[in-house]
Amino acid sequence: MTSGYGFLRPFIYALDTERAHDLALRALRMGVVPAFPPKPDPRLARTLFGVRFPNPVGLAAGLDKDGSTIDGLLRVGFGSVEVGSVTPRPQPGNSKPRLFRLAPARALINRYGFNNEGLPALRARLERRKGRAGIVGVNLGANKDSADRVADYVAGIGMVAGLADYAVINVSSPNTPGLRALQEKEALVELLARVTAARDVATAAKTGKPLPVLLKLSPDVTEAQLADIADAVKASTIDGAIVSNTTLDRAGLGNAPQAKEAGGLSGRPLFRRSTIQLARLRRLVGPAFPLIGVGGIDSGLTAWQKFEAGADLVQVYSGMIFEGPGLIGAILRDLSSRLDADGAQTIAAIVGRKTDDWAAMDLISP
Repeated sequence: MTSGYGFLRPFIYALDTERAHDLALRALRMGVVPAFPPKPDPRLARTLFGVRFPNPVGLAAGLDKDGSTIDGLLRVGFGSVEVGSVTPRPQPGNSKPRLFRLAPARALINRYGFNNEGLPALRARLERRKGRAGIVGVNLGANKDSADRVADYVAGIGMVAGLADYAVINVSSPNTPGLRALQEKEALVELLARVTAARDVATAAKTGKPLPVLLKLSPDVTEAQLADIADAVKASTIDGAIVSNTTLDRAGLGNAPQAKEAGGLSGRPLFRRSTIQLARLRRLVGPAFPLIGVGGIDSGLTAWQKFEAGADLVQVYSGMIFEGPGLIGAILRDLSSRLDADGAQTIAAIVGRKTDDWAAMDLISP
């Protein structure tokens, strides 16, 4: 646990989980959260799909859904902040309670259901912070009652082009009924074609650089489904993928009462499954296709293992909830130390060195 957070944890845990989440965002916006990010280490920088990331540890989508706290989050040391998921129209999401803390397992279960203020509100915030430093990605979702969900993603691309450093097509949330069906091959081919066409149109209209578009995947796909996804991705002009979203699997949670709650599981129990799926996708798409690893990262070691499995960048969310905002600086310092001990010249040099080992593992630990 990062310094100082241990004192606050009992008070935070006494609060309703979603209430604690909202208070944390407020504290970050107000700048009252102490942050001691390390001095930048150029060995940790990466340039992917035309974007230079000052360090490879980003914030995963879900914490700052409406882009209200971007600068506060960058202040604690993140190399990038991904906001959302955001939908074209505002929606309240699912009824409360919808976020559950499983502290002994260092895990969260959420069934938010894309609660957000809508794309126009996010666009206005991004317009206001134009010219400020920091890499910002936008995670796009579809409205629950949309008649054409692919059209929602197309609309999202047009709204954030010129304002975001990259966009993410989230078709893997388990909390919007039917959404994951867009990962099926035929539907995915159509989705990627329409989204990348929209990106090209937006780029031409704004006469700027292309908006990189990534696809966020579920960790619960089968090997056959993952192979179909890889085929669709390779046949498209999409710029990268994120592995993974939350899981419906409950392995390793035991008999904890909250383990029975519906929703997607994140945190430490997701690490193995998400890392194996990351490695399997890396083998399918080859070494050059950008991949971001998410799921269960709560230390320098787990971040390092994601890189070895095939991640070019990593993202953190649940780990920060349990370890505190100082976790980001701690991970970056640890990665620098590991590079010193390993003898690798850059973090890029270790990417994929253990892909085959991870890809060969069983998704469920024996």
